[in-house]
Amino acid sequence: MVALPDRGLMSAEDYLSWESMQQERHEFWDGVLVAMTGGTKRHNRVTGNCFKLLDDALADRDCEVYINDVIVQVQANRKFFYPDVVVTCDARDQDERLVNDPCLIVEVLSPSTELYDRGAKFACYRRFTTLREYVLVGMEEPEVEVYTKNAAGKWVLSEYGMEDVIELESIGVQMAVRNLYDWVGFTTDEAEDR
Repeated sequence: MVALPDRGLMSAEDYLSWESMQQERHEFWDGVLVAMTGGTKRHNRVTGNCFKLLDDALADRDCEVYINDVIVQVQANRKFFYPDVVVTCDARDQDERLVNDPCLIVEVLSPSTELYDRGAKFACYRRFTTLREYVLVGMEEPEVEVYTKNAAGKWVLSEYGMEDVIELESIGVQMAVRNLYDWVGFTTDEAEDR
């Protein structure tokens, strides 16, 4: 991700209008545009697998699952992000381009975004009152971290390896970690270490 300082500050309204005409995606931080980096086949496969598993599991519920190109408005008119996968089960989420009330967000980690996804982005996501779980999926090795907001409002970390089944409490769905990595090759050592 690269900030675009030559653009100057932009209003949220101008950003949403401008962004809809761009071929590349840009996140929005308090008036500053941040260009999204291109993905890899592995990143695309893991993201697609996650979307498919969630979409299939929620097919008979009043929840929507979105991938890559739907903007999440984190702070009204201040921060707009593109998560890899987002789930909303909130009837208020009627905007065609934005999700305002997610219950689950998934980010697939890559070397260029891992610190951002774990740090500044997660700090912003935690502002959502509706967000119950934040999932980080490793791409370099088969590992998944699930942060779940408990009844006391604290975020609790659970870690999963290749042979585990993830329990997503926010949407009442179980997912085998192995299925997240369908068609993604790991060396034998990587898979056995987890």
